[in-house]
Amino acid sequence: MLQMIKLEEGQSIISEYIKTLDEEVINLIDSHERVLAEDIYAPINQPPFHRSPLDGYALQGEDSKGATIESPVTLKVIDEIFAGEYTQKVVKKGEAVRIMTGAPIPEGADCVIRQEDTDEGESLANIYKELKAFDNYCYEGEDIKKGTLIIKKGSFLNHIKIGVLASLGIDKVKVYKRPKVGLLTTGDELIEVGQSLSTGKIYNSNLYTLSMRLKELYTEPIILNIGKDCQEEIEREIKNSLDKVDLLITTGGASVGKKDLIKIVLEKMGANILFWKIDIKPGTHVLCSELDKKLIISLSGNPAAASITFEVLVRDYISKLTNINNISLNRKTAYFNDEFNKESIRRRFLRGICTETKEKTLVDLSNGTQSSGVLSSSLNCNCLIDIPAGTKGLKKGEKVEIILL
Repeated sequence: MLQMIKLEEGQSIISEYIKTLDEEVINLIDSHERVLAEDIYAPINQPPFHRSPLDGYALQGEDSKGATIESPVTLKVIDEIFAGEYTQKVVKKGEAVRIMTGAPIPEGADCVIRQEDTDEGESLANIYKELKAFDNYCYEGEDIKKGTLIIKKGSFLNHIKIGVLASLGIDKVKVYKRPKVGLLTTGDELIEVGQSLSTGKIYNSNLYTLSMRLKELYTEPIILNIGKDCQEEIEREIKNSLDKVDLLITTGGASVGKKDLIKIVLEKMGANILFWKIDIKPGTHVLCSELDKKLIISLSGNPAAASITFEVLVRDYISKLTNINNISLNRKTAYFNDEFNKESIRRRFLRGICTETKEKTLVDLSNGTQSSGVLSSSLNCNCLIDIPAGTKGLKKGEKVEIILL
């Protein structure tokens, strides 16, 4: 069993346990923020016919030659068509069809004049402007040609991509199933939100913080019962969950106290302990194991420590698991705009507020203390400041690396 390893080594170890998610076919209307499991090719042309881009008259461009307001050309109006309709009449020389935006351009016509350049006549229309063939003419397949690769496998479906698929008449898509992530919070001190708070008890904030973060990262959290500090109860919750989840996250019980039981329970269950403790602060006491081909990541019970360790260790794993690149760790360089006088014996992550100026990126410490048990200083936090081990402190203007949240 590896102990007190570097963060990057821990990230590398858990990345070896990425698995390919199963696929499912779902209705297009339900596919928002899902990941495509296949390439999609256009089944039809879009638009599916030559269509008018405006309200006006479809005609033969040659008929408008020399037309002006002072000397209009008069055409016979043989029909009128709206979007969703069509005409079987063929436009001949000296004729026009009144047409509305989106309607199919009738056979024989090769351009459309906007109604503002006519007298908007009903049976006869005076044309005030000369057009060339195919002016104001949207070709069939002008937007998308049949057989074109529209969206690649692995793409994240947003409202635009879904709208394009709908325009092609696609009503179902094959996507990867969302990973199910079990969340087991442990500790005798925990009670459910809404219950009366008695002496020595605290509300189970980790359940809400981490389950909501899991939803933000496009997974499906599976909430387990609060695990009391009892080996049998923790073992039962783990055993009952493993066949229902793709990943299990636990909080609490990962340190070295008398009631820190997670490691003891997992070893008893025959888990392969991959590593214990990472050389960072907060969140040093993190345990990673494998049982029944499922990865189990056990975080600190301290709210800020659990949240920060989740970001730096688990988030990249979820990004790879879900095939969603834009949720992976996003690092950038910033300039410290505050003072921090504590020495960092080991690598430390501070909660920060990142702001952009025209010249550079600035970062201040978030309001409140940086204690691992304090959650309120995360309220206005939008980044983590990554401080290398051995740093004596930070002065205003120093260059630092941050992780955007």
